[in-house]
Amino acid sequence: MIDRIVVIGGGISGLSSAFYLQREAERQGKKVQLTIVDGAPDLGGKINTLQRDGFVIERGPDSFLARKLPILELAKDLGIENELTAQNENGKTSYIMRDGKLHPMPKGMVLGIPTNLDTFMQTTLLSEEGKARSLQDLEMAGAAPEGDESLGDFLSRRIGPEIVKHISEPLLAGIYAGDLSKLSIQATFPQFAEAERQYGSLIRGTQLKQQNKAPQQAPDYLPDELKNSVFLSFKQGLSTMVHALDQALQSVNRRMGETVVEIKPLEGEDAAARYEVVLESGEVLPADHVLVTIPAFNAADLLEPLVDVTELRAIQYVSVANVVMAFEKSTFDKTFDGSGFLVPRSEGLRITACTWTSNKWLHTSPDDKVLLRCYVGRAGDEQSAMLPDEELKKAVLEDIQKVLGIDAVPIFTQITRLPRSMPQYPVGHLDNTARLRKRLSEELPGVYVTGAAFGGVGLPDCIRSGKEAAHEIAESL
Repeated sequence: MIDRIVVIGGGISGLSSAFYLQREAERQGKKVQLTIVDGAPDLGGKINTLQRDGFVIERGPDSFLARKLPILELAKDLGIENELTAQNENGKTSYIMRDGKLHPMPKGMVLGIPTNLDTFMQTTLLSEEGKARSLQDLEMAGAAPEGDESLGDFLSRRIGPEIVKHISEPLLAGIYAGDLSKLSIQATFPQFAEAERQYGSLIRGTQLKQQNKAPQQAPDYLPDELKNSVFLSFKQGLSTMVHALDQALQSVNRRMGETVVEIKPLEGEDAAARYEVVLESGEVLPADHVLVTIPAFNAADLLEPLVDVTELRAIQYVSVANVVMAFEKSTFDKTFDGSGFLVPRSEGLRITACTWTSNKWLHTSPDDKVLLRCYVGRAGDEQSAMLPDEELKKAVLEDIQKVLGIDAVPIFTQITRLPRSMPQYPVGHLDNTARLRKRLSEELPGVYVTGAAFGGVGLPDCIRSGKEAAHEIAESL
């Protein structure tokens, strides 16, 4: 008997799921027929590397945390671990803007939480009152509420509004392009709530966890020069991983440029399969298992005729854009010792952050050029990301000139818009997800959901969730 599995979505979550499903079926000696369906013409989803004039330009995500092993394990499984590259040792300092000036991030900050109080007290990012208020966290009684709360409410309660406004918001909200007052702490940074519960203080808990944390041993298969880098990428860009997955999945059927319009349950003992997956073209794919990895709003449209999708509708999305600018180094007249800077909402700029890409990632630019990548759009300011090209180029260049004090003209500018691309995990998200999956298992057995909408927006998180879904399906083959 052959199990027919349709994976809806050809991004990294869908590709990881298909890869591990294929491998697990082979290990178990079971026959499966895998089909990937995606409305885009090519695999990879938001991963999109552009090679241009000697530059390596990421139009989607640009790197990943080295400590998150699922992506390293996938690289090893694909045989591309030697293609990995580390960030520049001399480009690790990050800055935050306040009152129009760039201030270095205080040493010892862990996700914006001070652990080295001496360097924290020296920072110019906060007033003396703001620093004193943050340190009150050390004396406050632990007041962790039952259940979930917003990340913004938690941080304001523990370390005060000033550090939240000038450090936490641009740093943490930047990861999700979100609003801290609406993001679930349990779904984004559960370690913060755990520090309060366990130690009665966010700062003390973070300090002790850092002190007591055993050094993470880098996998043996990782080249030595990569083992101390916080972030990693690939020498020819993140699309290296997509190309390797494409090759590894050559036996998998593809329906690219096709949209799924309906999932039809089939009833009766004589039914040839559990479901029919209907494509916009009219083609019908029989399926014993259906894995949905597309954004929550698309998944909701597809599943709503069959099951309550309240939890999917609760996941809002934010539109963003990235604007990459290349310059001649000879005309740029500016050196920078860091990886980039963050821009709080209060600064009133269009850009939310800027990565000095050619300094952070030496493989991305010829030696005589400078490459910058600017981010535009966040919750409450999505219209900036949707400005017409010329307006967006002008706005971003004006911001860069204002912050860095340059008057250089870019050689070229590359704009990538990512509408409704950043899922926002609402308070109660983990319970919502568990409730939705339980309902699916009861009412639509054989239909699963996974992807960035559920267990993390980073590439390693998407790969982990894809692998978990693959193993769950494999157990029921």
